[in-house]
Amino acid sequence: MIRSNENISNALNIPFDVEEKSKEEFESKEIAVTNVIADTPLQHDFESARSNIKELIKSGMGAVDGILKVATESDSPRAYEVLTNMIKTMSDMNKDLIEIHEKLTDAQSKKVTIKNTTNNSIYVGSTTELQNLINHERSPLKVLEEEN
Repeated sequence: MIRSNENISNALNIPFDVEEKSKEEFESKEIAVTNVIADTPLQHDFESARSNIKELIKSGMGAVDGILKVATESDSPRAYEVLTNMIKTMSDMNKDLIEIHEKLTDAQSKKVTIKNTTNNSIYVGSTTELQNLINHERSPLKVLEEEN
């Protein structure tokens, strides 16, 4: 590759400089961008949803205690069914509370991937010269060099 670059530079009558770039320059880089959201509609909605879910969890826990008393006193299968449904609902609300925190954290900080790739190569010359440089074995210049 370096030899062909030297041939090109000789053909163009320009000096040949080798600039070696490290792998790190061509790899994609991740940059963490953090946005602090203060007093925005997102922050307000987060606080509102969080307080609503917390209130529902508090009142749900009181309801679970009441249903538990009814189920133990009556030994009714329906009361136990209601109790298990209420416990599952309470568990889902606790998961929702955690998911709200995760979603807010994701909204506040985003990762941006920047890919630095250089694909531009410029050759100034005719196609015949380019083919002679690329495939030196078939080049008519080879015959001239061998004769000399």
